[in-house]
Amino acid sequence: MTEPQTPGTGSTVTEPAAQGTITIHLDGSTASVAHRNGETLLESARRAGMGPPFSCEAGNCGTCMALLTDGTATMRVNDALTEDEVAEGYVLTCQAVPDTADVTVNYDE
Repeated sequence: MTEPQTPGTGSTVTEPAAQGTITIHLDGSTASVAHRNGETLLESARRAGMGPPFSCEAGNCGTCMALLTDGTATMRVNDALTEDEVAEGYVLTCQAVPDTADVTVNYDE
């Protein structure tokens, strides 16, 4: 039998805070939020109070497609964009996780 632990004495796992800014352009408006590790660009846009387009959130439909104009991001899944669209800088924001501290994404392009 294990002894109960006093609160605050156990091991803590913390994820290092990301530094940087995610900037979102949508419907003629711009918002910026602090970069959070592991957060998709769609989640960042929602956290910024914007209403980005989305549907499946699984990388299948393409509704959340937007153009990266600064920085880079990796898509976890891409079953909707063509190779040419990806080469032009488009991402599925529901699947795109920033690789760089600062990223700018434009839903209006």
